[in-house]
Amino acid sequence: MTPDFPKSGDKSVSMVGIVSFLFLTFAWSWGFWGSKILLEMGVVEGVPVLPNLGAFGPTVAAVLLIAYANGFDGVRRLASRAIQFDYPRRWLLVALLLPPAIVGGALAVAVATGTTPTFPWAGQPIVLAIAFVWILLLGGPVQEEFGWRGYLLDPLQERLTPLGGGLAVGLIWAIWHLPLFYIQSATIYYQNPFLGFAVSITLLSVLMTWVYNSTNGSLLPVLLMHTSWNWAQGMFPILESDPASLAMVGFLAAATILVVVYTGPKRLGRLGNVSRPE
Repeated sequence: MTPDFPKSGDKSVSMVGIVSFLFLTFAWSWGFWGSKILLEMGVVEGVPVLPNLGAFGPTVAAVLLIAYANGFDGVRRLASRAIQFDYPRRWLLVALLLPPAIVGGALAVAVATGTTPTFPWAGQPIVLAIAFVWILLLGGPVQEEFGWRGYLLDPLQERLTPLGGGLAVGLIWAIWHLPLFYIQSATIYYQNPFLGFAVSITLLSVLMTWVYNSTNGSLLPVLLMHTSWNWAQGMFPILESDPASLAMVGFLAAATILVVVYTGPKRLGRLGNVSRPE
């Protein structure tokens, strides 16, 4: 019997594949994060000290499901999409520069409203480059994007339109982060407003769907865009300013509306049928 899971990049993923991906992703990540929450609350003691593996949930789930269905060749095809270049190179600039532009606009609002930003790299600009590479490899993108965009996005946007798929992935992506808001050591999340985070990451997901569809389903641009977003917020902190935080959401919303109006919710960057490397 043929397993009911997709090839790498196959758009026709069944509901079994979608549900299996979500179950594995949340079980892996929330399992690691949940044990840390219980430990910090004093509910349990003696939990083994493990590396921060929880963030790898989406990529681990995608690799396991694709390997089950297609073996090493399927995993290789998934990985090869991270070095896929069959699209105009200008999209790499869009992926790299759009997040800093949005964060930079919010930073300007922070300064204009009386907040003096603090920069963690002040006096050591080399930290900017080091941080970008570290974030790419261990700060979210590689740990997540082979799952969110590499596995989940296509079947959802086929069922819900590209706009609906982007919104759905964004909402799932936000909820997946929820345990981090209860972990004291996760300082960028702990005790911060979840609603604002959920709105911003869902809007970001729509923009990433636009970039993904415009680059023939390559994972390199979304890996870079995810990295650039995390990097910009880490290197140019704005969350310490409420006006800047609101402005960031506003700029994200404005960019998302412009993209949706320009491309249409049923296309969102698609040029005909998007093919995937086999």
